Amino acid sequence: MMRRLLLSLFALLLASPLLAATPRLKAGVFEPPHAAPEFSLQGSDGAELKLSRYRGKLVLLVFGFTHCTEVCPITLGTLVQARQALGKAGEAVQVVYVTVDPERDDAAQMKRYLAAYDASFIGATGQPAALAAVRASYGVVANKLATKGGYAVDHSSSVYLIDRAGKLRGMMPYGHGPKDYVHDLQLLLSL
Repeated sequence: MMRRLLLSLFALLLASPLLAATPRLKAGVFEPPHAAPEFSLQGSDGAELKLSRYRGKLVLLVFGFTHCTEVCPITLGTLVQARQALGKAGEAVQVVYVTVDPERDDAAQMKRYLAAYDASFIGATGQPAALAAVRASYGVVANKLATKGGYAVDHSSSVYLIDRAGKLRGMMPYGHGPKDYVHDLQLLLSL
């Protein structure tokens, strides 16, 4: 019995340098990874948008709105830079941008807005109740705030990293640069 325990401890000690050398995501990790909540919304390309449509690709799921003046443009610009830095491998990454402002963000508005960043980015919109259900399934909050010129929407700003099999792998908080995304995307592409 003691010998078995010592052998187990020895094996663990041998494995620990391997575990320490295993690259980790820069994003917060879902452990264990689990299926990303599916949804059905209207895509900015005019087609039904479901996450399952992108099986085989990595999905970067972002929540925002087209009238956002601060967080959203920075996040989308960062994702453009990350995809470009990946070169040809960037084609295996799909950005899905779900609106938190369905009053102003119809499919045509989303398409125009996202095309200014990257024509491959796809927007998702729909009825307020459907969008609220999607936000709830991802733990995203969005609150409408009155402004001098109308309103803005205060919302969660993390980006969800979904692997090729449709599993949630990570959640990258706002403020990470393109290098962190490249690091994580390369790791997920190697799975």
